[in-house]
Amino acid sequence: MNLRNIAIIAHVDHGKTTLVDKILHATSVFRENQATGELIMDNNDLERERGITIFSKNAAVTYKDTKINVIDTPGHADFGGEVERVLKMADGVILLVDAFEGPMPQTRFVLQKALALGLKPIVVINKVDKPNCRPDEVHDAVFDLFFNLDATEEQLDFPTFYGSGKNGWFNDSLTPIDNINPLLDGILKYVPLPKVAEGPLQMQITSLDYSSFLGRIAVGKVGRGVIKEGQQIALMQEDGVKKTRVKELYVFEGMGKKKVTEVQAGDLCAVVGIEDFNIGDTIADAENSEALPRISVDEPTMNMLFGINNSPFYGKDGKFVTSRHLRDRLEKETEKNLALRVEESEGGEAFLVYGRGILHLGVLIETMRREGYELTVGQPQVITKEIDGKKHEPFETLVVDVPEEFASKVIDLVTRRKGEMLVMETKGEMQHLEFEIPSRGLIGLRTQMLTATTGEAVMAHRFSSYQPWKGMIPGRNNGVLISKNQGRTTGYSIDKLQDRGTFFVDPGEEVYAGQVLAENIKPGDLVVNATEEKKLTNHRASGSDDATRIAPKTLMTLEECMEYIQHDECIEVTPNFIRMRKVVLDEIERNKIAKKMAAEAV
Repeated sequence: MNLRNIAIIAHVDHGKTTLVDKILHATSVFRENQATGELIMDNNDLERERGITIFSKNAAVTYKDTKINVIDTPGHADFGGEVERVLKMADGVILLVDAFEGPMPQTRFVLQKALALGLKPIVVINKVDKPNCRPDEVHDAVFDLFFNLDATEEQLDFPTFYGSGKNGWFNDSLTPIDNINPLLDGILKYVPLPKVAEGPLQMQITSLDYSSFLGRIAVGKVGRGVIKEGQQIALMQEDGVKKTRVKELYVFEGMGKKKVTEVQAGDLCAVVGIEDFNIGDTIADAENSEALPRISVDEPTMNMLFGINNSPFYGKDGKFVTSRHLRDRLEKETEKNLALRVEESEGGEAFLVYGRGILHLGVLIETMRREGYELTVGQPQVITKEIDGKKHEPFETLVVDVPEEFASKVIDLVTRRKGEMLVMETKGEMQHLEFEIPSRGLIGLRTQMLTATTGEAVMAHRFSSYQPWKGMIPGRNNGVLISKNQGRTTGYSIDKLQDRGTFFVDPGEEVYAGQVLAENIKPGDLVVNATEEKKLTNHRASGSDDATRIAPKTLMTLEECMEYIQHDECIEVTPNFIRMRKVVLDEIERNKIAKKMAAEAV
């Protein structure tokens, strides 16, 4: 069987999912008049809203009697764990690079993994229709990157294609055409056939799917032998071997799956009917069982405390509110989310969840919220290590592209957070800045950076190494306004308090004592009454319409709240509300704790 397995890798927003769209259209997966929309593979609600790929997905197309399995991967550094393991299913990679931005931090990371696995690369320089683009310079930068990552002679001799995914053309030169056939021909020519070893069945589970009818489905590439429907197999797990049977087999076809009776070595398939498997397990022949080396994924760098919702509004909004619900859901998540780890606290009421970054944890919280869970989450903390008796913390490489007039503001913001500048160069009208910064310094930086540069900065960062602890990093400068009592906020009260801070709530919203209502204009917290109603009298006053002059509330997304809160605050997350609050809701208790901490500090 003529077969190619290819993964598409790139930095976020360089056009991977758009390229997959074009491949699906070019190979007539859809009818001529079928409405498909854009970014077909991003079919999850969260992916569509955020415009990013979160989960890697498979599609299969047929071109010139050859089946091409295409794997679309996420570009965000926080989902690196997803990319690392799906590369095991591919024999070649298409490295997509933006013709203006060139290689970015995540490009380096995913390419390093692909080269280490010995995959054959094809470089595609996308978006050559952009103003200020520089395809030749980018090609040289990509070559330098390959060289720095110790690519082999064969890998350094990579073919390059140019084009524009949006306009639907790719060619082996800069001449625009009206199709992407040169790239598809390139895949057939340069990507090797799957390496097939002789011997009994071996297949590593590298990803999983879920169906409400079939349960958990194991997805992977058959390394050798043949897997058949109804076959007796051995599931090689970390702690032993389990005998089981294959119920059904599927291969990928177009956007979906097709049921088959057997799958040959080299093809990707989905296996139904295996219980209790984990990613990294090997499906082997029942008689001659050999395990493949397990998949290792980079360590998490950040953790957050997840707990039950203990606010006065507990249980009003969600279906799942107990710690048992929370435990079961987090355990289920660790099965498919390799870069996530969960530890239970002593009482079993709270869970320490380790992840790769704020976006990684934010997507998990957002998914749980939409499923009907209520929970509270604390401030994100970085994971420190003890190396040679000294405290070390994770550092990240931060890349910022920003218009020239804002460069000094960006440098000032990053250096205040203990960042060090490594590179500064001019790219057209933009300044390209590279820093090394503690992971702690990145928490809350995006919001400040976008404010300081009027939304013009493009930020990207990825984990580099553990280095000695850099000392204190200043947190939020301003305090907050905290609700004194429970009730509905009134326009009358908010109008009187507007000069004290910027509000996160509108008139008429239900609030409770200890909830964060607004950002104070000064340092220090202030307890306020926002539920006071206007006394009714017979007299009309000229100021009675003041309530209509209230500024609309500041809307905060979940990630912005996670970056905003301090150590004594947490976020209450329910299906319909995201509220910031103090961990200790009672004002007297809070004051006692503050006094005690001040005494200990002395």
